[in-house]
Amino acid sequence: MESTLGLEIIEVVEQAAIASAKWMGKGEKNTADQVAVEAMRERMNQIHMRGRIVIGEGERDDAPMLYIGEEVGICTREDAKAYCNPEELIEIDIAVDPCEGTNLVAYGQNGSMAVLAISEKGGLFAAPDFYMKKLAAPPAAKGKVDINKSATENLKILGECLERSVEELVVVVMDRPRHKELIQEIRDAGARVRLISDGDVSAAISCGFSGTNIHALMGIGAAPEGVISAAAMRCLGGHFQGQLIYDPEIVKTGLIGESREGNLARLKEMGIDDPDRVYTDSELASGETVLFAACGITPGTLMEGVRFFHGGARTQSLVISSQSKTARFVDTIHIQEQPKYIELK
Repeated sequence: MESTLGLEIIEVVEQAAIASAKWMGKGEKNTADQVAVEAMRERMNQIHMRGRIVIGEGERDDAPMLYIGEEVGICTREDAKAYCNPEELIEIDIAVDPCEGTNLVAYGQNGSMAVLAISEKGGLFAAPDFYMKKLAAPPAAKGKVDINKSATENLKILGECLERSVEELVVVVMDRPRHKELIQEIRDAGARVRLISDGDVSAAISCGFSGTNIHALMGIGAAPEGVISAAAMRCLGGHFQGQLIYDPEIVKTGLIGESREGNLARLKEMGIDDPDRVYTDSELASGETVLFAACGITPGTLMEGVRFFHGGARTQSLVISSQSKTARFVDTIHIQEQPKYIELK
């Protein structure tokens, strides 16, 4: 899978990032998302693959592109046999977020990126449009910290695993009213908190790399993005756990569904009989082969954002593979017309 799709999925996220970056700072978050979706879908449909979107542009809405269940790739077309032999190609599941952090793009803030994860059919958990309690940590703490423990306990364990004092640890938390008590507990334990307005996929992945000065992600965010984060962390050998949150009283804002009982019924209809189950990264991204790709839209901890110059653009992407056990940072110059010069820095 990696040898067949590795370069092309980089181009998929690059095209989405470039399209969205043109709307950076213009206050149009819906447009920034829409153009990213269109660019991502267009490039996907040029790839010789049999793909199916399992996490995309909304479970309940009528998204016209990259909706859940949509088939993508040349080999899903009605005339596919004119281009390839569909039966010889492995079916793959795809989770996408063409513009992770739409508000960040709209208001010119750091940390937005175009992301996707792929695996064999059935290899990615089809998360509902719910929220998810998340815990991400570096590889050294894998299996030692636990989402069922308190933040105080996990910080003590994390410090021991990393041979740092708790005071040296930095925890990323989404800046939401629901996290008021969590933030206070982290601070009382002695650790430092980095609050973010959006974009917790980047924060989760940053835990897998030394030198980012991010040592954990804690709190509640969107469930679909949790699956994408889990795919990356599985490839990196980092720690990730997620637990679906179905009670609107816990989330306080934004949860799809009007009642706890209604949400529980929805989960049961989806075949989720244990709504309180804690999922590991290997369960959320269970495929034999998992690939993750991201491209910075605005500057972030791991990647630069899109930089435009006369006649082109420069992007920085990241592709992580469970197959080759690699994390590749890819710096690309896109020549769109005859430039006056090529921007190197």
